[in-house]
Amino acid sequence: MRVLPCLMLSTLVLLTACSSKEPEYTTEADLYNAAEQQLERSQWESAIRNLNSLEENFPFGTYAEQAQLELIYAQYSSGEPDAAIATANRFIRLHPQHRNVDYAYYMLGMSSFTKDKGMFERVMPVDTSKRDPGAARESLANFTQLLNRFPDSSYAADAKKRMLHLRNHLARYEIHVANYYFKRGAYLAAISRGRYVLENFPQSPAIPDALAVMVQGYYLMKMNAQAEEMLEILKLNYADYPALNSKGEFNQEYMYNNGQSRWLAYLTLGLFSKDEVTGFDTRALYDPQFQKPSTRVTRVN
Repeated sequence: MRVLPCLMLSTLVLLTACSSKEPEYTTEADLYNAAEQQLERSQWESAIRNLNSLEENFPFGTYAEQAQLELIYAQYSSGEPDAAIATANRFIRLHPQHRNVDYAYYMLGMSSFTKDKGMFERVMPVDTSKRDPGAARESLANFTQLLNRFPDSSYAADAKKRMLHLRNHLARYEIHVANYYFKRGAYLAAISRGRYVLENFPQSPAIPDALAVMVQGYYLMKMNAQAEEMLEILKLNYADYPALNSKGEFNQEYMYNNGQSRWLAYLTLGLFSKDEVTGFDTRALYDPQFQKPSTRVTRVN
């Protein structure tokens, strides 16, 4: 008597399992149309499977090249920047004269821009300018390549905005490194970082801090003539820099405890070390819009 219920249960489980499977697409058009619908619904994993299947089964078909471009977008959107980079590079290698190859270059830049972003950063704000700048440099190089090859691309304007952000990002990283060298007593190395910002990122908001780094470093090395020279440049261009007093003199104590008096160490019973080097970081004054641009992208035109 128990056989029938068991058979019915087995049949129900089998039907449920079958109904949960994705439909099988046998033609190139079916695969492409299914992937298009999945992309519209942000069903990235399903879209990636169908686009990969299309490429494997119809490598020279009508939709093959467009599917590869759509695959780059799907991989990027699903949080797989390394896969998107690999697919974009392959598309550029195989179709260097394609009418939409500029999109592949653009997505190379975007994927590099986001590949070091973790889940934590998507939830909490993180100062990425303190991280290894490798991904930022790679992204900047990719966007530069796009503009050099396709200056009239529809993606050029957005690429320029992101390049500006990346240059500011890299300049700020150099200031962070200079601050670290001050902590280690490596004053010449700190000066070199400040000079690097002046020479390579002349329009960035990090310039006033770069000048202050050089002034501080030269003073600490007892190279007063060079310190005074850089101080004159700082006063001429950034008279309101917080390390300058009302007489235009440079406060060499500014880089300790964010410019707060060392008496704070005593008033707080040592909570703040009297010799704590916090360095130079005036983004709040000179770069109030120091924000990450959106990582959203559009599908290929």
